[in-house]
Amino acid sequence: MPWMRSHRFALAAAAVTPLLLTVWAAGPAGAHGAPTDPVSRVYACSPDGGSASRSAACKAAVTSNGAPFTAWDNLRIANVNGRDRQVVPDGKLCSGGLPAYRGLDLARADWPSTRLTPGSTLTMRYVSTIPHTGTFRLYLTKPGYDPTKPLAWSDLTDRPFAEVKDPALTDGAYRLTAKLPSDRSGRHVLFTIWQNSSTPDTYYSCSDVVFPQAKEQVDEGAAATTSPADGGKRTDSSSSPTAAQRTPRPTSQAPSQAPTSARPQSDTTPVASDTETGSGPSAPLLAGGAAAVLVLTGGAALAVRLRRR
Repeated sequence: MPWMRSHRFALAAAAVTPLLLTVWAAGPAGAHGAPTDPVSRVYACSPDGGSASRSAACKAAVTSNGAPFTAWDNLRIANVNGRDRQVVPDGKLCSGGLPAYRGLDLARADWPSTRLTPGSTLTMRYVSTIPHTGTFRLYLTKPGYDPTKPLAWSDLTDRPFAEVKDPALTDGAYRLTAKLPSDRSGRHVLFTIWQNSSTPDTYYSCSDVVFPQAKEQVDEGAAATTSPADGGKRTDSSSSPTAAQRTPRPTSQAPSQAPTSARPQSDTTPVASDTETGSGPSAPLLAGGAAAVLVLTGGAALAVRLRRR
């Protein structure tokens, strides 16, 4: 009888609804990202980092971590709201204070690095899997920075040397253009903060960079200056390379989009939540939501058909 079929459908819908809500809530978070050029520690030491991942620094970082940096695009903290220096402790800037990334905080002078030219125009390639609005803030360590000591907030300038708001996501990456300070030499850290405005998350990353010493600039002449096509950058794995010792970039040209294998299928990595509210990340749950909407729509259509029989 029609009323019996409707009753059975109502009971089935009641049983399925909690499962749909669970699928929706377990969907992957929306925003992920990290710099691939200048290469960030987390990307260089990830399974996608190529030869850089086999460097001594990356091996030590993975050992300290106890696990590989598979989720290289998920180093984020929720509900920071600009309180970076209050939330992230000194000595843990590169990991954001997250235990799953603690190996990135090792104080070493042999991290895979990108060579830059002082005063040149930097074009950062920041890979992201889903577009989101937000502001990127770029900092450089101060002159005299010692890479053999843990990175502290006092090692960075008080203000970023560049801020970029809501850049376009093109071919799977944001491209941030900024003029580099002209008073740096030797090894430094380019520290990037990406504060989302469409999610409550803030992302942190450390990119190790090397500026030539003054004598090296004189000795190498034009060889020390790269063409505009490469943005004034060279990548190296040593702290003070010479013309004869330069090695290729630690990674091949980053793909136009983040590698599928590197994209987390579910958001299971530790994410620090706001200690005041106890809330965790609340990025859009697009995939789970879409699945739930499709199932609910199909169920409604089935109910109409049953009633017409």
